Amino acid sequence: MYQRSIVEKTLVKLKKVPILVPLFVTLVCIYGFIILYSAADGSLEPWALRQIMIFCVLMPFAFVVAIIDLKYIYKFSYIFYFFTLLLLIAAHFFGKTVMGATRWIDLGFIHLQPSEPAKIAVVLMLARYFHGLKTIDGSINISHMIIPLIGVLIPAALIIKQPDLGTGIITIIVATVIFFASGIRVSYFVVSIFVSLASLPLIWSLLHNYQKNRVLIFLDPGKEPLGSGYNIIQSKISIGSGGFFGKGLLNGTQSHLNFLPEYETDFIFSFLAEELGFVGGMLLLILYFMIIISSLAVAINAKSIFAKLMTTGLASIFFSHVFINMAMVMGMVPVVGVPLPLISYGGTMMVSVLICFGLIMNVGVHQHSKL
Repeated sequence: MYQRSIVEKTLVKLKKVPILVPLFVTLVCIYGFIILYSAADGSLEPWALRQIMIFCVLMPFAFVVAIIDLKYIYKFSYIFYFFTLLLLIAAHFFGKTVMGATRWIDLGFIHLQPSEPAKIAVVLMLARYFHGLKTIDGSINISHMIIPLIGVLIPAALIIKQPDLGTGIITIIVATVIFFASGIRVSYFVVSIFVSLASLPLIWSLLHNYQKNRVLIFLDPGKEPLGSGYNIIQSKISIGSGGFFGKGLLNGTQSHLNFLPEYETDFIFSFLAEELGFVGGMLLLILYFMIIISSLAVAINAKSIFAKLMTTGLASIFFSHVFINMAMVMGMVPVVGVPLPLISYGGTMMVSVLICFGLIMNVGVHQHSKL
């Protein structure tokens, strides 16, 4: 009788899942599988098959996350934050170094990239902090920003130190969105912008030489057409050569002839645009737009401040990845190594994104819950 009650409660919760979120996420994933299949010259190996397997395992897990009581997520937010902080510190001292970056912890059966869960942890930490602040005080002043700023800057600094400038920037962007959504005065943001601009010389001096070079190449890719500027030049050629309808799947010359670098990860949108053209790119943008709108609709309908801020923060993680990756491959921002969510090949990124949407679905299920 007790087991039957649990099953019934689970089914009731699953019926409350905001179906548009997993629907559009699944459609984007399928789109990604097709692109990775084409990138491997019409083969599921080595990329598409692994992505499909990860999706088949993690999508049901996202639904499990969706039915967990929101109170438990709220309760363990700080614990999760400090745990990911320890992982970032462990990666700094004991992490595996690949191509000069120490971002991964080798667990034997998987290489864990702590910067991915760290973004989610920062969102949960800030959402809980501002929820408690609003519940107790109801107003936010400059003194209330000290603790959350420290809580954001420590993991962001550890991530940038790896070095992973792209993820570090996304962490700061997401935190800024939550600060704004929590009701902090606009004047604080104006002051922050002026302080940031005044700090640019200091920030520039702290960048690695290759990071400085990326900025310089962004300003003038033709400076080193066969060196640092090669990637972005080939990316623009791939996008432009796709035209309106593209060259067709398996027919992209820039990628299949190995002119376009990293076309299964960071530059996969360039590959997509060459083979499927403007139409294929717009289709992906529409699907992304529907995911973000569906997520924000969940945030609007949520009753608790924690749920609203958490959903807004998670949606902004997704948006930041999409925007920075597409802007990067089109030469609108410097190349910072940010993958395209649910499309680029990469297990840790897929896991992180699906957990994000599991949490967003959780808010949809428990939108009337009070904390």
